[in-house]
Order: sequence, then C-alpha cells, then structure tokens
Amino acid sequence: MAAKEKEITFEEALNELEQIAEKLERGQMTLEESIKAYERGMDLKKICSERLKEAEGKIEFLAKAPDGKIVKESAIREHKEKEKKTKEEILF
Repeated sequence: MAAKEKEITFEEALNELEQIAEKLERGQMTLEESIKAYERGMDLKKICSERLKEAEGKIEFLAKAPDGKIVKESAIREHKEKEKKTKEEILF
C-alpha cells in the first residue's frame, strides 16, 4: 500500500469507494477502466477495513467491577468474553 493510501481517512476512502461503485453500476467505462476501478475499489475496501479494525481496538467503555470500582474495559475483549460464555453455555 502506498504512503498516500495510509494518509487517507476512512470517510475519504468510503466516499471514493461509493463513487467507483456508481461508475461501475452505470457501465459506461471500458473493460480496462472497469478493471482498474475494481482494483482501486479493493484497495479502498482494505483501507476501510483496516481503519475500522483500528477504531474497534480503541473503543473502551467504563464498567463497574465486582468491588464497585469503575474500570476501563475494552469493548472487543468484553464482546469476545460474552461470545465465549455463550458457546460454553451451549456446550453444557
């Protein structure tokens, strides 16, 4: 991925991806243009996915611990723990 792509924001990548999708849907591009647009779209999809993953990693929330203290929790870790508990409950 080029350095320029690393600087693009999620919103910019999503906007460009939407524009590419509209152009492809209109069917007014040559085959070569369509292939290049598709390739760029795949790059933008990867950028969007990476930005979302980064954001998920930063999401935290405040929770009350069993002893009554307020603690920061990772939303991702909490979600994974809930999934694990649900799977364990299904097994037993």
